Amino acid sequence: MDFPPNQGLDQEEVTERVEETIEENEVVLFMKGTELMPQCGYSRKALGLIDHHRDEYETVDVLESLDEYRQALSEHSDWETIPQTFVDGEFVGGSDILEELEERGELAETLNAA
Repeated sequence: MDFPPNQGLDQEEVTERVEETIEENEVVLFMKGTELMPQCGYSRKALGLIDHHRDEYETVDVLESLDEYRQALSEHSDWETIPQTFVDGEFVGGSDILEELEERGELAETLNAA
């Protein structure tokens, strides 16, 4: 039986990976694409906003298993869209929330609370 290439991880693997990544990193951005090659404007915007205030943070490219990541992340955050940012294990929001925090001058404090 042939399997499609790059079919990604199963739901259990993704859920485990999401939990470990959130637990082990002060700031995590789950995004479409990578730091060097963001694959959507919202991910690029979130990356830029975090980059402005933090030198060290983790990014996770969800595209390898998009549906599984969306499911695992929504269980953590009750939020369905990607990107998603977590600080100290707490869901902060997507690029729109990061942008609002930045406009209110609260993003640096939020990201560096860790």
